[in-house]
Amino acid sequence: QLQLVESGGGLVQPGGSLRLSCAISGFTLDDYVIGWFRQAPGKEREGVSCIGRRDGSTKYADSLKGRFTISRDNANNTAYLQMNSLKPEDAAVYYCAADRGAWTPLCLRAPKYDYWGHGTQVTVSS
Repeated sequence: QLQLVESGGGLVQPGGSLRLSCAISGFTLDDYVIGWFRQAPGKEREGVSCIGRRDGSTKYADSLKGRFTISRDNANNTAYLQMNSLKPEDAAVYYCAADRGAWTPLCLRAPKYDYWGHGTQVTVSS
């Protein structure tokens, strides 16, 4: 059974950092493009970052460049999202997703993804 499980969310003060993890089971991570998305209350789901299967090609939402870093550990079937300098507007439920297709610069589009986790809550507040 294919499964993605996010963890690492929580409450952090503005300017703080969190590292989200996405543990994959039931399939081999390096066969999939991995994306991170987020959804705040009352807003549409938006693409945060995505990473290619083996060559590590990455893409970030323009507003997040320099603060967030996506990575993957294929050997341990886990993907990560390091988030630094967090702002209140970064608060959302964060989801990881897996796409069987090839990596493209369009990898921030949610419809591309075949499998989704249930999300982890990130709250940024003092």
